[in-house]
Amino acid sequence: MAENNISISAIGQDSHRFEPDGSQKPLVLGGVVIPNAPGLAGNSDADVVLHAVTNAVSGVSGVNILGTISDDLCLNQGITDSRVYLGKALETLEADGWKLTHVSVSIEAKRPHLSSHIPAIKRSIASILSLPEKSVGLTATTGEGLTDFGRGEGMQAFVIVSAVR
Repeated sequence: MAENNISISAIGQDSHRFEPDGSQKPLVLGGVVIPNAPGLAGNSDADVVLHAVTNAVSGVSGVNILGTISDDLCLNQGITDSRVYLGKALETLEADGWKLTHVSVSIEAKRPHLSSHIPAIKRSIASILSLPEKSVGLTATTGEGLTDFGRGEGMQAFVIVSAVR
């Protein structure tokens, strides 16, 4: 098989609890600020969607970004925008000759209701990843209240990315 015919998929996951009541931190999902919703706890913007995408990209490249690299960016350089962390992951992907072809995102959360925000989040993810919108899948579920996320205590995201070399 020729080197440029290799395809691969990888999974990423991330989860965060909501900030305590009264926090002014905004909720950011896929690089989009969701109005009238509590923010997620974390040193960065705690964007569970972009963190899960970053972890999935790391699964392709083999270079973990969330952890030491993101901690340096956040805690030492004051960079809290998860788009920057994902950008670092994409650099490692491209350096190894990989190109993303598809991303599928599943969010579990009881609140806020996300259906009206899905188009904007998909557009944002597509733009960040330089993919056509039709190559970005995004679903949201409450999980029927079976987990802390489904009971409204935070949010969880799972992502699968596909790439070719």
